[in-house]
Amino acid sequence: MNKEKELKQQYQLLVKQYHGDLYRYGYWLTNDKQVTEDLVQETFLRAWRAIDQLADINAAKSWLITILRRENARRFERKQLSLVDIDDCEIADEQDTTSTEIENDELRQAIEMLAPEYKEPLVLQALLGFSGDEISKQLGLNKNTVMTRLFRAKKQLANLLMPKNAGQ
Repeated sequence: MNKEKELKQQYQLLVKQYHGDLYRYGYWLTNDKQVTEDLVQETFLRAWRAIDQLADINAAKSWLITILRRENARRFERKQLSLVDIDDCEIADEQDTTSTEIENDELRQAIEMLAPEYKEPLVLQALLGFSGDEISKQLGLNKNTVMTRLFRAKKQLANLLMPKNAGQ
């Protein structure tokens, strides 16, 4: 009984400590609040079922991110596209967007243009604060490879975001 109580406390600590990081990463992957909430909930459900397999509490963040990434992949395996009547769609008023929203959209679009081998390490570092070592473990890559990809990703991103006539 004591072991069960200890696991429950460990789980509650994980939820409290990493919910925000998982939500941000999930939202980055989906760009949909409802889907993100479902992904995070499913991630924690799977984590609870496997909590006794977590040998090192210091690896919890990577472990949870891995669960979330796999759960996101499962979402596409079982996804069936729904059809929507075009008459039911509303057109958004573009004038309601703020300059910050526009900049965020431009940044997201630029990051989406990066090749996956550059995009994923950049998101893990910038959004979740993973170190080069943590990213290399998370992605199963050599740390030097990760650092090279991060450098190239940032350089490509800077070029993509540079105003068209700034280089002239």
